[in-house]
Amino acid sequence: MLSLAHITFDCSDAAELAGFWAQALRQPVDDGANTHFATIGAEAAGPTFMFLAVGEAKAAKNRCHLDLTADDRDAEVKRLVDLGASLQSEHDEYGHRWTVLLDPSGNEFCVA
Repeated sequence: MLSLAHITFDCSDAAELAGFWAQALRQPVDDGANTHFATIGAEAAGPTFMFLAVGEAKAAKNRCHLDLTADDRDAEVKRLVDLGASLQSEHDEYGHRWTVLLDPSGNEFCVA
């Protein structure tokens, strides 16, 4: 049987990026976080968010990204930008509206 264990983010500082995502998802960073390795949700059901420090910078658009939903998209987008995300673009296509953001390491994610 195959199951999803981790959603992994490469970054320059694992603890720093885990801190952003912990605030974004309203979950604590797991004990033991450092600049090289950090996780969120290791003890919870479902996949763990894992952050690994790598030497190279992000060079292109993500081929895979997170799609998040919110009851109040505009309020959540503002909150995420206040936490350190960057607004990339707004979309309204085929009856769906979403906002593309970049986390502090430049990884794209969407809020619908």
